[in-house]
Amino acid sequence: MLKPTDPGSQEERPVGELVNELIEDGKAYARAEVGLYKAIATAKGKAIAIPAALFVAALFIGMAAINALVVGVVIALETFIGPLAAGFVGMLIFAAVAGLLGWAGYAKLRRDL
Repeated sequence: MLKPTDPGSQEERPVGELVNELIEDGKAYARAEVGLYKAIATAKGKAIAIPAALFVAALFIGMAAINALVVGVVIALETFIGPLAAGFVGMLIFAAVAGLLGWAGYAKLRRDL
């Protein structure tokens, strides 16, 4: 770290000592900068964890919505009766849940960052 000079002592120090002190101060500054960036990265990583989990949950529920649609279409093609409507209703329910989870993740991410 930088040390204040004593104005009372006007004796000259050797150049090697000054260079060594400068190098040590530079190393300390570099270590402090690296520590700062590590702390920033850790804080951002923690802030992203919950929104990322919500996005993953939205992805899985969105996949369930597609599966519900596919099952509804297959059943509808098989019998040509009401199961298609059931497939669409199931798809809409799961898509709404996925949309809400995605929106919650986006809102949390935007608020934390």
